[in-house]
Amino acid sequence: MAVRNICVYPDPVLREPTEEITSFDDELAVLVEDMWETMHVYDGIGLAGPQIGVSKRIAVIEYNGEKFVLINPVIEDKEGSKTVEEGCLSFPGIYEKVDSPDKIKVRWQNEKGGHEEREIDGFLACVFSHEIDHLNGRLLIDRVSPLKRQFLKKKIAKQAKEQ
Repeated sequence: MAVRNICVYPDPVLREPTEEITSFDDELAVLVEDMWETMHVYDGIGLAGPQIGVSKRIAVIEYNGEKFVLINPVIEDKEGSKTVEEGCLSFPGIYEKVDSPDKIKVRWQNEKGGHEEREIDGFLACVFSHEIDHLNGRLLIDRVSPLKRQFLKKKIAKQAKEQ
Protein backbone atom coordinates (compact mmCIF):
# COMPACT_ATOMS: atom_id res chain seq x y z
CA MET A 1 0.00 0.00 0.00
CA ALA A 2 1.09 3.53 -0.72
CA VAL A 3 -0.28 6.94 0.10
CA ARG A 4 -0.67 8.89 -3.11
CA ASN A 5 -0.58 12.65 -3.54
CA ILE A 6 -3.91 14.44 -3.80
CA CYS A 7 -4.30 16.51 -6.97
CA VAL A 8 -5.51 19.97 -5.99
CA TYR A 9 -7.56 22.34 -8.16
CA PRO A 10 -6.70 23.66 -10.78
CA ASP A 11 -4.68 20.51 -11.64
CA PRO A 12 -5.82 19.61 -15.20
CA VAL A 13 -6.11 15.88 -14.38
CA LEU A 14 -9.26 16.74 -12.43
CA ARG A 15 -10.96 17.67 -15.73
CA GLU A 16 -9.64 14.82 -17.91
CA PRO A 17 -12.10 12.23 -19.22
CA THR A 18 -11.87 9.00 -17.27
CA GLU A 19 -11.46 5.58 -18.87
CA GLU A 20 -13.68 2.62 -18.13
CA ILE A 21 -11.96 -0.14 -16.17
CA THR A 22 -11.96 -3.52 -17.93
CA SER A 23 -9.27 -5.47 -16.06
CA PHE A 24 -10.07 -6.67 -12.56
CA ASP A 25 -6.54 -7.79 -11.74
CA ASP A 26 -3.76 -7.37 -9.18
CA GLU A 27 -2.94 -3.90 -10.50
CA LEU A 28 -6.52 -2.81 -9.77
CA ALA A 29 -6.35 -4.40 -6.29
CA VAL A 30 -3.22 -2.35 -5.52
CA LEU A 31 -4.92 0.83 -6.77
CA VAL A 32 -7.93 0.17 -4.54
CA GLU A 33 -5.71 -0.39 -1.48
CA ASP A 34 -3.74 2.78 -2.27
CA MET A 35 -6.99 4.73 -2.57
CA TRP A 36 -8.23 3.49 0.82
CA GLU A 37 -4.91 4.34 2.45
CA THR A 38 -4.77 7.78 0.83
CA MET A 39 -8.38 8.61 1.72
CA HIS A 40 -7.80 7.67 5.36
CA VAL A 41 -4.53 9.63 5.66
CA TYR A 42 -6.23 12.75 4.26
CA ASP A 43 -9.30 12.16 6.47
CA GLY A 44 -11.79 11.90 3.61
CA ILE A 45 -14.97 9.89 3.22
CA GLY A 46 -14.64 9.52 -0.54
CA LEU A 47 -11.90 9.59 -3.14
CA ALA A 48 -12.04 9.36 -6.93
CA GLY A 49 -9.28 8.21 -9.28
CA PRO A 50 -8.63 11.65 -10.82
CA GLN A 51 -7.95 13.05 -7.35
CA ILE A 52 -4.78 10.93 -7.22
CA GLY A 53 -3.89 11.46 -10.89
CA VAL A 54 -5.54 8.28 -12.19
CA SER A 55 -7.95 8.99 -15.05
CA LYS A 56 -9.99 5.84 -14.56
CA ARG A 57 -13.62 5.37 -13.52
CA ILE A 58 -13.01 4.36 -9.91
CA ALA A 59 -13.94 5.79 -6.52
CA VAL A 60 -13.94 4.58 -2.93
CA ILE A 61 -16.36 5.68 -0.21
CA GLU A 62 -16.54 4.89 3.48
CA TYR A 63 -19.41 6.23 5.54
CA ASN A 64 -21.01 5.01 8.76
CA GLY A 65 -19.02 1.80 8.69
CA GLU A 66 -20.02 0.92 5.12
CA LYS A 67 -17.30 0.69 2.46
CA PHE A 68 -17.92 0.94 -1.29
CA VAL A 69 -15.57 0.44 -4.22
CA LEU A 70 -17.26 1.99 -7.24
CA ILE A 71 -15.90 0.92 -10.60
CA ASN A 72 -17.52 2.30 -13.74
CA PRO A 73 -20.42 3.78 -11.73
CA VAL A 74 -23.49 5.25 -13.39
CA ILE A 75 -26.29 7.23 -11.78
CA GLU A 76 -29.44 5.86 -13.38
CA ASP A 77 -31.99 8.03 -11.62
CA LYS A 78 -32.15 11.06 -9.32
CA GLU A 79 -34.97 12.30 -7.10
CA GLY A 80 -35.40 15.49 -5.16
CA SER A 81 -32.84 18.04 -4.20
CA LYS A 82 -31.43 19.41 -1.00
CA THR A 83 -28.77 21.91 -0.04
CA VAL A 84 -25.79 20.41 1.77
CA GLU A 85 -22.37 21.64 2.79
CA GLU A 86 -19.67 19.83 0.86
CA GLY A 87 -15.94 19.73 1.12
CA CYS A 88 -13.44 18.08 -1.20
CA LEU A 89 -9.89 16.82 -0.78
CA SER A 90 -9.00 18.58 -4.05
CA PHE A 91 -10.20 21.89 -2.53
CA PRO A 92 -8.51 21.83 0.89
CA GLY A 93 -10.13 24.04 3.49
CA ILE A 94 -13.09 24.95 1.29
CA TYR A 95 -16.65 24.02 2.26
CA GLU A 96 -19.60 25.24 0.24
CA LYS A 97 -23.35 24.81 0.26
CA VAL A 98 -24.46 23.12 -2.95
CA ASP A 99 -27.59 21.41 -4.24
CA SER A 100 -27.40 17.64 -4.29
CA PRO A 101 -29.91 14.92 -5.17
CA ASP A 102 -31.85 13.58 -2.19
CA LYS A 103 -32.10 10.07 -3.63
CA ILE A 104 -30.24 8.28 -6.42
CA LYS A 105 -30.21 4.90 -8.07
CA VAL A 106 -26.65 3.81 -8.91
CA ARG A 107 -25.14 0.81 -10.63
CA TRP A 108 -21.45 -0.09 -10.60
CA GLN A 109 -18.96 -2.91 -10.57
CA ASN A 110 -17.03 -3.93 -7.48
CA GLU A 111 -13.30 -4.67 -7.38
CA LYS A 112 -13.93 -8.29 -8.47
CA GLY A 113 -15.97 -7.17 -11.49
CA GLY A 114 -19.34 -8.12 -10.01
CA HIS A 115 -22.31 -5.89 -10.78
CA GLU A 116 -24.11 -4.01 -8.02
CA GLU A 117 -27.08 -1.69 -7.95
CA ARG A 118 -28.56 0.27 -5.09
CA GLU A 119 -30.89 3.10 -4.21
CA ILE A 120 -29.18 5.56 -1.90
CA ASP A 121 -30.60 8.54 -0.07
CA GLY A 122 -29.61 11.30 2.30
CA PHE A 123 -26.02 12.33 2.86
CA LEU A 124 -24.66 9.15 1.27
CA ALA A 125 -26.44 10.06 -1.99
CA CYS A 126 -24.56 13.37 -1.85
CA VAL A 127 -21.24 11.56 -1.37
CA PHE A 128 -21.89 9.13 -4.25
CA SER A 129 -22.93 12.01 -6.53
CA HIS A 130 -19.83 14.01 -5.57
CA GLU A 131 -17.42 11.16 -6.34
CA ILE A 132 -19.18 10.22 -9.60
CA ASP A 133 -19.06 13.89 -10.61
CA HIS A 134 -15.26 13.69 -10.26
CA LEU A 135 -15.25 10.83 -12.78
CA ASN A 136 -17.08 13.10 -15.21
CA GLY A 137 -14.76 16.09 -14.71
CA ARG A 138 -17.36 17.99 -12.68
CA LEU A 139 -15.99 19.63 -9.55
CA LEU A 140 -17.26 21.33 -6.42
CA ILE A 141 -16.44 24.72 -7.92
CA ASP A 142 -18.79 23.96 -10.85
CA ARG A 143 -21.73 23.63 -8.48
CA VAL A 144 -21.68 27.15 -7.03
CA SER A 145 -22.89 30.43 -8.50
CA PRO A 146 -20.64 32.27 -10.97
CA LEU A 147 -19.96 34.99 -8.39
CA LYS A 148 -19.03 32.45 -5.72
CA ARG A 149 -16.86 30.59 -8.26
CA GLN A 150 -14.93 33.78 -9.00
CA PHE A 151 -14.41 34.36 -5.26
CA LEU A 152 -13.24 30.76 -4.71
CA LYS A 153 -10.77 30.92 -7.61
CA LYS A 154 -9.19 34.02 -6.05
CA LYS A 155 -9.08 32.34 -2.64
CA ILE A 156 -7.45 29.22 -4.12
CA ALA A 157 -4.86 31.31 -5.99
CA LYS A 158 -4.05 33.18 -2.77
CA GLN A 159 -3.67 29.88 -0.85
CA ALA A 160 -1.32 28.56 -3.56
CA LYS A 161 0.90 31.66 -3.32
CA GLU A 162 1.12 31.30 0.47
CA GLN A 163 2.43 27.73 0.26
